[in-house]
Amino acid sequence: MDDSPGAQTQPRIHTAPRTDVSQDQGKFRIHLNFPGRAVPDHDDHGYGPLATVVESFMDPDTLIRMHQHRNEEIISWVPDGVMRHDDRQDNTLVTGPEHLMVMNAGSGFWHSEETLADDPPLRMLQIFVRPHSLDLEPGIQHEPVPDPVANEWRHLFGPEGTDAPLYVRNDVDFYDCRLEAGATTTLPSRSGWHTYLYVFEGAVDVGEDSLGYTESALVIGDGDVPVTATEDSTVVAFTVNPDAPVTRQGTIGR
Repeated sequence: MDDSPGAQTQPRIHTAPRTDVSQDQGKFRIHLNFPGRAVPDHDDHGYGPLATVVESFMDPDTLIRMHQHRNEEIISWVPDGVMRHDDRQDNTLVTGPEHLMVMNAGSGFWHSEETLADDPPLRMLQIFVRPHSLDLEPGIQHEPVPDPVANEWRHLFGPEGTDAPLYVRNDVDFYDCRLEAGATTTLPSRSGWHTYLYVFEGAVDVGEDSLGYTESALVIGDGDVPVTATEDSTVVAFTVNPDAPVTRQGTIGR
């Protein structure tokens, strides 16, 4: 199979079921989604600079103690509830539906995560992007994001220099969309780049394929791909430059 951009005349859709790669630490649980595994014979669990998309659960009154990340960009997308962050740079941050957090770990960044006893149960995505270079300057971004508009994609992060509210240090754009049942939108795309779609809630038709709760698809090639919700749904999409230079020495997002 030749999945290089020049060999594609129509977008090719590779679907993947809910991941069975998980870790259960009691009050903190994760499911790890590997975009590259959707493509047969692909020799990388990630796909270009997009390493891993982690579905994370934290019960109320849960503390993940101070720990270090290096050489990865970590995005916390919290569609409901709150995730509380502390770090050794004296930041105390609360991320919920109105904010997005990007931790540019670079040469090293220490942080902790917590939910309080009266916080609701938390389900979020933690996204790991491989940076283009090792040991970059560490830092953190925590910014308000535009209000969502039903049935429209919201651009939340992108490479440095884009119009997204936050940035990562490689060629990945991130969008979310709340689709009402029966509504159709067009999957985000960029010439020469590929798109990874993940269904956080609900069910959708992607071209001629159907995806349910926590299922995903990697779309390779140029051309418009319709996404139609068969029930009220929340979906996220990543446009990825498959040929971007990447590093693979992240703490988690190798």
